[in-house]
Amino acid sequence: MTSGEHDEMDEVLTAAHAAASDWIHGLGTARVAAATDRPPRSTALPEVGVGAAAAFQELVQRAKERATASTGPRYFHYVLGGVTPAALAADWFATALDQVASSAQGSPLAVDLEELATGWLVELFQLGMPEDWTGVFTTGATMANFVGLGAARQWWGDALGVDVAEEGLAGLPRPVVLTSGFVHASVVKSLAMLGIGRASVERFSADNRGALDLDGLAARLEALGEQPMEERGPAIVVATAGEVNAGGFDPIESLADLCEAHGAWLHVDGAFGLFARASESARPLCGGAERADSIATDGHKWLNVPYDCGVAFVRKRSLLARTFRMVADYLPKAGSAAALQRVPANLGPESSRRARALPVFATLLASGRSGVAAMVDEHLRLAVYLANRVRECPDLELLEEPCLNVVPFRLAPAGVRKRDLDALNEAAAAQVLREGLVFVGTTRYRSRVAFRPAIANWRTREADLDLLIECVLRAGDAVLEAERG
Repeated sequence: MTSGEHDEMDEVLTAAHAAASDWIHGLGTARVAAATDRPPRSTALPEVGVGAAAAFQELVQRAKERATASTGPRYFHYVLGGVTPAALAADWFATALDQVASSAQGSPLAVDLEELATGWLVELFQLGMPEDWTGVFTTGATMANFVGLGAARQWWGDALGVDVAEEGLAGLPRPVVLTSGFVHASVVKSLAMLGIGRASVERFSADNRGALDLDGLAARLEALGEQPMEERGPAIVVATAGEVNAGGFDPIESLADLCEAHGAWLHVDGAFGLFARASESARPLCGGAERADSIATDGHKWLNVPYDCGVAFVRKRSLLARTFRMVADYLPKAGSAAALQRVPANLGPESSRRARALPVFATLLASGRSGVAAMVDEHLRLAVYLANRVRECPDLELLEEPCLNVVPFRLAPAGVRKRDLDALNEAAAAQVLREGLVFVGTTRYRSRVAFRPAIANWRTREADLDLLIECVLRAGDAVLEAERG
């Protein structure tokens, strides 16, 4: 670099630090929802560039106009965490290093820390010994589910004597995937991408929450066992750890027993619910996950590292290597023992891989096991606090006692007909986002439109939840007043 280029780099790094610092320090008071009352500004591609400093200032201005304060303490949608100081610093440094985390040949640091950090996560979640699992960083839980179910597909094909990664699925029976009504859309999407198909999913629900009908699923496994293996292949069972509307769990231990008895694959979707295992009080909710064949979770949810970060854990490394291997003369040999150990690109879908391990490593090193457990426990306490605040308000209805960190509730003021409550809650939710002081989404839970705030940000305090209640009540009043006027 020339001296002028060095000066420009220093200038924009200083500006970036200042802008980021202003943003972070304003999270506690800033508008959370981005303004959407006007279209985004459009700009023609410049013939002559404006330079790094001016380009960055334009970016900062656009962020002020359109960015959502999703890392702040009053963002309660999508089960989002924030970004801890250790994670933020490590992520900035990861960008500066710009490592290619595809192989140890490309970056010994990235692969060293990926192996170390995934091993630490195995210990944090008490899944057994780190060497019992292969951990692979992904973009998020969707791709972590894709990785785990990709390994399941390979195992399923092996039972039929077919290497499906080589030969495909043509001519084979459709795989059978058994789950509860808690199953997340990302699991279904992953099955579609893998060629297994959305229609392969069989849901066994015992109630309108989607809770598992364990007897029904067990009967289906018994019926499958009466068919010749070549006509159906072994079953794949998906357990949910942390359902998105109320934080519920499938009975993973019972499902593990069934899978063991019937020779089925057990995949656990624990995008945020797996973190219950970091808490002594909540760990029983996720009991049995240590017996799974594959597990998916997120780092950018309850671990509070930046987007994007997911992790897949699979017991049989060879299934991943056969599914995701890449062969080219210029790449490390996919079949070698060294490559299996030190080439994450041969164990997951991405070849171009960011060094996602760095913020995870820094966060776990900074917080330790006890620090993560304390954060989870505090969020569980805050969920109970929010549920109690809802119960105290005569115009609100708690739809489920919190078992984790999601608290579904709705507006239900006296004098409003039950058939009109869905419309009231939808309109109030839109009003909350227009006001922008908090960000909370709605869902349909137990056949009712409801708010479903999730508490996963390390900055969130009781006052933030008090403000959430105030905003929802104020929005409901505004909607009803507009209808009367």
